[in-house]
Amino acid sequence: MVHVLVYLVLGFILIMLVVMTYQFNTLHKRAVDDDVPEPQQEKISLSQGFIYTALVLVILLIVAYTWYAVKGTPWEGHLMEWMNIIVRLMHITFGIAWIGASFYFVFLENALNRTKDVRDELAGNLWAVHGGGFYYLEKYKVAPKVIPKELHWFKYEAYFTWVSGFSLLFVVYYFNAKAMLVDTNVLNISSAAAIAIGVGSFIIAWIMYDLLCKSPLIKYPLLFALIGFALLTGFAYGYAHVFSARAAFIHFGAMIGSLMAANVFFVIIPAQKAMVAAGKKGLPLDPALGKKALARSLHNNYFTLPVLFVMISNHFPSTFGYEYSWAVLAAISLGTAGVKHYLNLKEKGKYNVYILPASVLLLLAVSFITAPPKNPGECKPVSFAVVNNIITNRCMSCHSSKPTDDVYTAPPNGVVYDTPEDIVRKKDLIMQRVVITKTMPQNNKTGITPEERDLIRCWIEQGASLQ
Repeated sequence: MVHVLVYLVLGFILIMLVVMTYQFNTLHKRAVDDDVPEPQQEKISLSQGFIYTALVLVILLIVAYTWYAVKGTPWEGHLMEWMNIIVRLMHITFGIAWIGASFYFVFLENALNRTKDVRDELAGNLWAVHGGGFYYLEKYKVAPKVIPKELHWFKYEAYFTWVSGFSLLFVVYYFNAKAMLVDTNVLNISSAAAIAIGVGSFIIAWIMYDLLCKSPLIKYPLLFALIGFALLTGFAYGYAHVFSARAAFIHFGAMIGSLMAANVFFVIIPAQKAMVAAGKKGLPLDPALGKKALARSLHNNYFTLPVLFVMISNHFPSTFGYEYSWAVLAAISLGTAGVKHYLNLKEKGKYNVYILPASVLLLLAVSFITAPPKNPGECKPVSFAVVNNIITNRCMSCHSSKPTDDVYTAPPNGVVYDTPEDIVRKKDLIMQRVVITKTMPQNNKTGITPEERDLIRCWIEQGASLQ
């Protein structure tokens, strides 16, 4: 009965917020069309922001309460799986829109014609063809003489990418912090402490990065990049010595993603708003605002490929399962940023024969260094009975059609070892996760020994027989 009342109250609030969102959107459109004074438009926009924020918070509250209501029941695993799917899909969709916009506008900046038949008020122009149509784009040095009523702001892609990503962090890692976030073999801390460190690190990273951007070092791009890379490596090292391997990678990506979103929220959009407001009032525009916003936008452009790598890395345990996972993070971040730098130079019509080969060589070096040893040791004959006993004791608490684990109420990724045939069918996955990368069992929760891992290896190398 209590659950029903809570859902009725939250549902009513949600419906009211949706109605208010529609009303304020209509009101804002009328204000723009009817030339309502700027202060009134700003109040409407501010109210819209509060409504959107409240809407997101209520949705998150509904999700959190649902998790609380089903926690410990058979519904928990089902709910977590669907929350993972939905939030992940949102995150990917908004991320594609944000990164696509970032790539496109940096391309525009790099590819502008700045000399041939360019009016004095313009910084450049560009002809393009796409989708069967021709497009002509112009960039003003500061702003047009008359600011148009309708301006498209590229900001919600960034905001919703960050919100969905932060929500996914809760769904996958924070709601199951004991299993997914904390690895007592790395650092024995409480779930609450681990979550606080994770969230707090994003704030600390932003403060350090923002101070670095505001320091005189910003005038020296190479030195700035080297110090920035050193700071990122420091965070990678710290995450690897606090969290589980997978969580360390994801927090590194989430930290960079938070820097990107904060750049949009605290620097890029405020600078654009200030320039638009000055243009509408006929006041002199400060070119420095545009330069600072462009610099942060360019930083975001270089951040994108490392973040994309982290997003897919959890599917490849040879990355996060390596002994020095923080070094893998640092090396791949540097290599992918190098590839992006080459592409940016190419768009400007500049070619560097060293950057791309060096970046590719670095990425290939990572794959070589993280490779398993060619000769892991000699084997004696191992029977299936021995392997079956190991898997029963170490793996089946989670990977069973009826898990007995205190966290997982459904087998992770649908992998089960209920029958001998199930085990043989998954032998390649077992070799990769249990033997080579040693990333299973999750955080070695069941205490599998190196000797047991070696017995499994030998059994698989001997043909994975059921005898």
